[in-house]
Amino acid sequence: MAQATVVIKRSKRYKKAAENATESLLSLEDGIAKLKTFAPTKFDQTVELTFSLGIDAKQADQAVRSSVSLPHGIGKSKRVIAFVPEHLKIAALNGGAVKTGGQDLVAEVEAGFMDFDVAIATPDMMRFVSRLGRVLGPKGLMPSPKDGTVTTDVATAVRENTAGKTGFRNDAGGNVHTIIGKMSFANEKLAENAKAMIATIQKMKPQTSKGTYLKRLILKGSMTPAVYLNV
Repeated sequence: MAQATVVIKRSKRYKKAAENATESLLSLEDGIAKLKTFAPTKFDQTVELTFSLGIDAKQADQAVRSSVSLPHGIGKSKRVIAFVPEHLKIAALNGGAVKTGGQDLVAEVEAGFMDFDVAIATPDMMRFVSRLGRVLGPKGLMPSPKDGTVTTDVATAVRENTAGKTGFRNDAGGNVHTIIGKMSFANEKLAENAKAMIATIQKMKPQTSKGTYLKRLILKGSMTPAVYLNV
């Protein structure tokens, strides 16, 4: 049986933007300037930076996963909850947490409470939080030391994540999709955020990764064509 052909329909605005696109490799600054020439939308698009990495995504020791606080944030505040013991509740709330708790908060999440974007936990609370793996894991919300969401410094973690600390992890193809801000950001701020993200990814090169590590770097908005950067 012949496979059906998938036809991707593009809007008139996207097609118009594509006419102004180029596959030439641009510097970061020129790439951001190019991105701003595409037809605007009625909403403030998220600006994404995608890394194509020379890693074997099937190998656990080559996983690229972490989180970073960018110099100018990502243009979006996040709702943070904190699984903490009683004596740290005030610190978490002062940091901006929308809800704190121990086993009572675990039970609340088990019962269906999911009105949050990030979950922070202290190490001692993980023995209770671990039973939420089936609930939080598939949504990417499970606290993890690699993401900095399992920590004893609750106030800092809550504050950074509330301000828009962004997490990332490689997909099955060895690509890492990251957010570096909004289209409304000044070019200089996008560039500084991008440089911070690039530096973070470069420092995370697995020791077992062979050959070229950073193979391709793509900049795009939520609704724009891709802009290819010179890596």
